[in-house]
Amino acid sequence: MSRIDPVTSAVIQGALDTIALEMGHKLMRMSYSSIIRESEDFGAALTDATGRQLCECRLSTPLQSGPIPGYVRNIMATLAARGETLRDGDVIMHNDPYGGASHGPDVAFAVPVFLDSSLIGWSVTTAHHLDIGALSPGSCGIVDAVDTYAEGLQFKAIKVYDRGEKVHPVWHILRANIRAPDLVVGDMEAQVKAARIGAERFLALVKQHSLATLMAAAEDLMDYSERRLRDAIRALPDGDYTATTHIDGYLDDPDPSRRHLPITATVKVRGDSLIVDLTGTAPQLPDKPINMPLVGTVDCAVWLTVRSILLDSAVHGPVPQNEGLTRPIEIVAPLGCMANPIFPAPVIARFCPGNQLADTVMKALAQAVPEQVSAGIGNLRVVALSGLNQGNHWVHMEIMEGSYGGRFGMDGMDAVDTLYANTRNNPVEDIESHVPLRVTRYELREDAMAPGKWRGGIGTIREFSFLSDAGFSIEGDGHAFKPWGFVGGAEGHVAALTLVDPNGRTRDLPSKVPYAKVKAGGRLISTGPCGGGYGDPMQRDPQAVLSDVLDGLIPASTAERDFGVVIRSGQVDTTATAQRRA
Repeated sequence: MSRIDPVTSAVIQGALDTIALEMGHKLMRMSYSSIIRESEDFGAALTDATGRQLCECRLSTPLQSGPIPGYVRNIMATLAARGETLRDGDVIMHNDPYGGASHGPDVAFAVPVFLDSSLIGWSVTTAHHLDIGALSPGSCGIVDAVDTYAEGLQFKAIKVYDRGEKVHPVWHILRANIRAPDLVVGDMEAQVKAARIGAERFLALVKQHSLATLMAAAEDLMDYSERRLRDAIRALPDGDYTATTHIDGYLDDPDPSRRHLPITATVKVRGDSLIVDLTGTAPQLPDKPINMPLVGTVDCAVWLTVRSILLDSAVHGPVPQNEGLTRPIEIVAPLGCMANPIFPAPVIARFCPGNQLADTVMKALAQAVPEQVSAGIGNLRVVALSGLNQGNHWVHMEIMEGSYGGRFGMDGMDAVDTLYANTRNNPVEDIESHVPLRVTRYELREDAMAPGKWRGGIGTIREFSFLSDAGFSIEGDGHAFKPWGFVGGAEGHVAALTLVDPNGRTRDLPSKVPYAKVKAGGRLISTGPCGGGYGDPMQRDPQAVLSDVLDGLIPASTAERDFGVVIRSGQVDTTATAQRRA
């Protein structure tokens, strides 16, 4: 039974979405660092007074906006445990990875919204910051932290504005303990302003429609989103669908328990509900930071994957992004496994494992809805590049693209972020104009296409040249295990990293590299993974194969070997192809 007429609900939903979108745009335009300004590694959302999400900025990445309800709930619990009171004008900073945050560098600034002295909601921005005061420069590529204390500063519901007044000592501590403070603190101040804008717009919307009307609409919208997802789940055959994939772990570690780590997901369909059981996932690594917070990373990976597969907007149209989409899904993760670590196990490098978890859930669901998934994805990597310029730190963060597997009716997407990460790449011109680096290669891999009726996506090769002495650290995956092929499609291709010193000597690197120094003239070459193929490659349209050859993606010899397509003089030899495929 609806609480309010659907037209009013639709108008309020549009207004909420517009507020979140404005928050995101303002944050991007005010930010200093390219990771927010260009890559859009941020989140913006509004919640009700209890932390239930009402809307989120569609520009933001799911791994930033998705955790916001968890941030808000832990902020309220932490303040209540201390006996602190929320007041109009307060701004709360929070990044506790065991309190809703995805990991420490993703810092939230939360503004409580009051109406006549009553708390009615929250306006929150999150963003990945270039440095958070960890053991080495940058806030990514930190793959050797022994616990969460080694991962940087921890802010557990800290007031940075108290009743509208800036709490200066907190900001002094930030500047004194963060490398590149002008960039980082500038980004934080942009977050505060964007969150305040959201709070102002939210309060104006409440005054326009009344709180009772807005909350009635919000309840109806959450129920509607829940109903849409339950309808999609109900259409699945009841049963248990299990899949296991693996992450590299630490390939250069002599301890086998730190290498080749399984991630297992069993999707249990029960009527209009799902249970995603992660039993079988590797135990946590107590002193290595590739564990995944259950709240903030694991839950977002599961929600995003289920929603994307079962409520594809290209098929189902827009469905409001709110708390209702989480209600039909229960997540089970044994305490002490990588998907539910015990404090203070480190978690800062949770990005690649979490993305692989999403891929594993998709592989499990592929058994129930084979035409709604892609084959295995080529995972991502995050690189931190840093150095000193007259005693001042410069820090640059780069998210290296992965690739999708082939999909029913479509080839895999080339050189894109995958699943729960949808950040953009940094323009080469922006990189070279701000830090002492040159991007000397940026291209698609050649002859590295996973065969299938719909081929796998292709990864990139990116090469950085250092113009001054510097350092780098890398958090990646996909060197040991090929992305999975599906229904006859071939497996994809693994990734690689190469360091070239100024004298031209080369060294192959594992997928995870703690902070290492490099001399001016050195080069770092990243070769991205390629997604798996979908379907029998001998059924691929010969003209599509010809296009791949003419585009320089594969040579004619590969076309004949992998797809049975014979190409002569820039044309498909139809007779020879039929004979070859036979």
